[in-house]
Amino acid sequence: MFFKRKNDNNIDNNDKNAINIENIENNNNNNKKEKRKFKDSINKKYLKNGSYSSVMIVVFVAIIIVINMIVGNLPSKYTQLDISSEKLYTIGDETKAMLKDLDKDVTIYQIAQSGSEDETISNLLQRYADESDHIKVEQKDPVVNPKFVSEYTSDNLSSNSLIVVCGDRNKVVNYNNIYESTMDYNTYSYQTTGFDGEGQITSAIAYVTSENLPVLYTLEGHGEQELDSTIKEDIEKANMEIKSLNLLTEGSVPEDAGCLLIDSPTTDISEDEKTALIDYLENGGKAMIFSDYTGEKMENFDAVLKNYGVSRVDGLVFEGDAQHYAAQMPYYLVPTVNSTDITSDVASSGYYILMPYAQGIQKSDDVRDTVNIESLLTTSDSAYSKKDLNSGSLEKEDGDVDGPFDLGVSITETVDDDKETHIIYYSTSNLLQSQINQMVSGGNEKLVMASLSSLVDTEDSTTVSIPSKSLEVSYLTLTAYDASFWKICTIGLIPGAFLLIGFMIWLKRRKA
Repeated sequence: MFFKRKNDNNIDNNDKNAINIENIENNNNNNKKEKRKFKDSINKKYLKNGSYSSVMIVVFVAIIIVINMIVGNLPSKYTQLDISSEKLYTIGDETKAMLKDLDKDVTIYQIAQSGSEDETISNLLQRYADESDHIKVEQKDPVVNPKFVSEYTSDNLSSNSLIVVCGDRNKVVNYNNIYESTMDYNTYSYQTTGFDGEGQITSAIAYVTSENLPVLYTLEGHGEQELDSTIKEDIEKANMEIKSLNLLTEGSVPEDAGCLLIDSPTTDISEDEKTALIDYLENGGKAMIFSDYTGEKMENFDAVLKNYGVSRVDGLVFEGDAQHYAAQMPYYLVPTVNSTDITSDVASSGYYILMPYAQGIQKSDDVRDTVNIESLLTTSDSAYSKKDLNSGSLEKEDGDVDGPFDLGVSITETVDDDKETHIIYYSTSNLLQSQINQMVSGGNEKLVMASLSSLVDTEDSTTVSIPSKSLEVSYLTLTAYDASFWKICTIGLIPGAFLLIGFMIWLKRRKA
């Protein structure tokens, strides 16, 4: 009985153990199922996230490709910033205006081996192509195309020279003319002093697209000034041919004259020359006239001016306003630049004009109603014309003529339906001198070339002369007023301010 109960207990225990084992196996199976479900859910989540990321990457790459394609088609002026201080490959408003009016196809060839291109010139050329659909730029490798250059010139061109072509006309721009250099006698080596890329390229485009190039005649035989080399280069860059004119031998101004330049004669013209000049002007002629104080009578020269309502004031103009003269010399005049069609670029750009030893210009009321006189440059109301230059005094004296005066005028008169006389007159030839021009950072040069362009521009020809961009130090122009103001600031106000601050600090510490 005892054994039987014991066996029954063993059987019950075995059953219990079997049940426990079965439960454990069921639990393990359930755990495996849960793990499998969890793993499956994790895999699905990763798969979903991975697919989303892949799609986003594809979309992002597509957006980048589209943006690059759009940017690649944008003009270089929007994608390439000109960070050079001199803005070497930025084109100016005059060039942009010329390109806007361009109606002929022009191709510019850059002659350079692959890999040796001048990047500054290449970038500048791309700006031209961006500005006009009529401009096409191509690079020609002289190694690959050895006979290409000989089709246009027999000269040996330097690498990165340019050939500008329009139809049957072409012009070569040598690389040596793009970069200007001067001899440094301290090191006996050439130093690059200027970049004339825009000036040379714009000039070449104007040359190949113009039908008739103007001729500029310069009057001679009366001690006239010789053209300054800088101005002469600018005139040639504007595609004007310069010829000398002796009216005594010629008898009249040639018919092909685009403009007549009279550059400050020191002796009077003859009666016949006066008649020839007036006949030329009254027939729709163009003239640019400069005069200087000589102390001699020049009745015939003055008669030409008087015929168009202007006359020279006796003596030299002195300024009483310190804001209108420079270099502490009241006869180094800094006139007001009036806003006109001729002077608009100079006035808007903030250039100064410097006119040493100028005479005053007076307008006459006794002139034909058809004559229109426009003031270009004027003095202040404090200006006066000193008649006695030997007095030894710079101050205004009895007998001096009160201002204000004009120092530059534009005179026009319509003589026929298709003809108009145009005269631009400045009362000192010092306006043309390089040394004076440098003192105002090229302001005088800009004014002179703008004046010439207004005289000779026609529908068949465009005269654009862009000054070279200097790589040297630019001059800071200060009027006498500005110089005095900064002298007071640096010598008096600034040291005084430091002394006052120092005294206040000392007083505060002393009280503490």
